[in-house]
Amino acid sequence: MSLLNEIENYIPVNEQEYNDKKVMLDFMKHNSNYLTRENEVAHFTTSIWTVNKERTKTLMVYHKIYDSWSWIGGHADGEEELSKVALRELKEETGVENAALVSKDIFSLEILTVDGHMKKGKYVPSHLHFNITYLAEAEEEQNLIVNEEENTGVKWFSFEDALQASSEPWMVERIYKKLIGK
Repeated sequence: MSLLNEIENYIPVNEQEYNDKKVMLDFMKHNSNYLTRENEVAHFTTSIWTVNKERTKTLMVYHKIYDSWSWIGGHADGEEELSKVALRELKEETGVENAALVSKDIFSLEILTVDGHMKKGKYVPSHLHFNITYLAEAEEEQNLIVNEEENTGVKWFSFEDALQASSEPWMVERIYKKLIGK
C-alpha cells in the first residue's frame, strides 16, 4: 500500500490529527518531492513509539538538536515504506536489535515544527516534518547504545517519567500524552 493510501485510510483520533491529515494529503498532491529533504518547506519523517511488553514504559533518546528526551525517528529520505525506516532508526539510534511493530498500520500522525539549526556544519532552515508514527514492542533487557551523531543518552522511562523528562512542552501535551493514551 502506498503512503498516500495509508494516510487516506488512517482514522484520526482527535482534531489535531484530522487537520494534520488533511494538510499532509493536500501537500502530497501538490509536491512530488515530499519524501526528501530537497523539499526545504516540509517533508516526511517517521517516529517509532517503542514500549515494553507490559506496555508500562517507553524507550527514549536524549536528542542533540532538540536538547530533550524524545521518541526515536528520522527522515524518509525517499523511502515510501516508513515503517521500515522507523524500525531502522530504532536500531541505529538505540542499538535495539529485536523489536516488532505491533501493527503495520499508522499509530499516529502529526505535523511538527523544526527550528533552524546546525547539522554537520551546515545551517538547516526552519521547516515542517510531516511525521508518521508506528508502535513497536521491545524487551527492556536488550543492550542499548548511544548514537553519538544524534543523541547523548538512551533510556527506558515509565510513561509518567517520560512526560517529566521531556523539555518540550508542546510535544508532551500534544503528542506524548496522546501516544500514551492510545
